Amino acid sequence: MAAPDLMARRALGPATLEVVRAVEAALTGPALVACSGGPDSLALAAAAAVVARRTGVVVRAAVVDHGLQPGSDAVATLVAERLAGLGLPALVLTVEVDASGEGPEAAARQARYAALEEAAGGDDLLLGHTLDDQAETVLLGLARGSGARSLAGMPARRGRVVRPLLGVRAETTRRACAELGLEPWLDPHNADDRFTRVRVRARVLPLLEAELGPGIAEALARSATLVRADADLLDALAAAERASHPEPEPACDWLASLPPALRGRVLRDWLREAGAADVTAGHVAAVDALVTAWHGQRGADVPGLRVRRVDGRLRVSPPGPGRPPASSRG
Repeated sequence: MAAPDLMARRALGPATLEVVRAVEAALTGPALVACSGGPDSLALAAAAAVVARRTGVVVRAAVVDHGLQPGSDAVATLVAERLAGLGLPALVLTVEVDASGEGPEAAARQARYAALEEAAGGDDLLLGHTLDDQAETVLLGLARGSGARSLAGMPARRGRVVRPLLGVRAETTRRACAELGLEPWLDPHNADDRFTRVRVRARVLPLLEAELGPGIAEALARSATLVRADADLLDALAAAERASHPEPEPACDWLASLPPALRGRVLRDWLREAGAADVTAGHVAAVDALVTAWHGQRGADVPGLRVRRVDGRLRVSPPGPGRPPASSRG
């Protein structure tokens, strides 16, 4: 492993230089780098250490131990020691993953983000997602059919969460680690094809590259950037419409007057405000039918709520036995 003084003296290789430049462009103040020890986050941490030495910006690191694999605590400790060798003070965050209500991937992600954001405090939180991760995210969103926001992928910055490497290929982070003499830890879960994302990475993207030509990952990431700009604008317009009609029971005449792209977003946001969880495009379509295709139906069920049309307005009630009968009044 390269010691900090050696890294400071020797010239950076081309891959390392690309990663450093990406971090320089994104690092605007004190930051916490999330590092699993894999090549992407390890290259990110090494680059952040270089930038911190050049600029004097305070950069720390954190390693999350999910406790999902035997010896995970030892791996986390080893990664923290490697980060300290790069000149980054590192702490190990131990989390408990409760997968009783969702899959292990989602539960681990939720626990990890919560611990990292708490540790970051008011500092930026740097994550090591690459262009390859962005392409995978877009393909998964396309497969789910979950709309523009899903196709928009991950933002480079959302609040304090920053992803400096979304324009950098994973191959570049691997080469950067090799140039720096850093040996990444390879999570066995990242090679387990039981996980959909692993199959997309190992099979789907290579197949697309082979059949359609090189540059597919870059094209998908570029599409995400374009779609995100459109989705951000539509979300802002929908938020303005909702703010102009803040009633807890929105009028169907007003909703029907909105363009479909705005109405769907207004309904989605209204359902979330009312306490619905995991609202999908199908749920929004069922509620939209109460507005645009009203023929006296009893209502629409969404997670945690039942939505009815009563006296020309949408009304929510708890689901399950004992709920009030739906009215056919439009």
